[in-house]
Amino acid sequence: MVAKRLFLVIAALVLVACESTYYNAMEKVGIHKRDILVDRVEEATESQREAQGQFRDALGEFRSVVSFDGGDLEKLYDRLNASFEDSRAAADDIRDRIDAVESVAEALFEEWEDELSLYSNARLRDDSAAKLRDTKNRYNRLRKSLRRSEKSLAPVLDNLQDNVLYLKHNLNASAISAIKGELATIDRDVTALIATMEAAIAESEGFIAQLR
Repeated sequence: MVAKRLFLVIAALVLVACESTYYNAMEKVGIHKRDILVDRVEEATESQREAQGQFRDALGEFRSVVSFDGGDLEKLYDRLNASFEDSRAAADDIRDRIDAVESVAEALFEEWEDELSLYSNARLRDDSAAKLRDTKNRYNRLRKSLRRSEKSLAPVLDNLQDNVLYLKHNLNASAISAIKGELATIDRDVTALIATMEAAIAESEGFIAQLR
């Protein structure tokens, strides 16, 4: 357990060092943390939009399976399974994008806070401090919205996985009958997920507009 904790601490330190090196290198070519933050929020927004479409597709494939009335059931299952795997990959991408946003935001705010002490003009320092507080507050709303959308991924993925696994080992008409009752739950969860993502997208767009 101690060794595992030590490994995680070392890994975290290495990651921080790599990020710091990256930010310094970008700054030398005129790309600052603020610019990187905007880019990463835009990437997270695009990731959410793509995931919305992917989860709609997965819901459509599940509807096709539970509406099965003759034909190639295995082909329907293969399509559902592929759509589930794509949905899982989309969820992983969202998590990575959110982590990347948080990383650069923390670095930006730390730098901004440190540089307040360098001002000799009190008026300018106070104005910059006020802008920092406003930006932090807006960012915290954004972060909560992004993490809320991330949290909404789990119930959808878990339910899809359960049904995909059940079908995998029970690929017959009775299995279809057994999972028909799951459609309402999956439909509800996907609808809620898409709405939560839409709120995160709107929050992201407002945050970007403020930074620009």
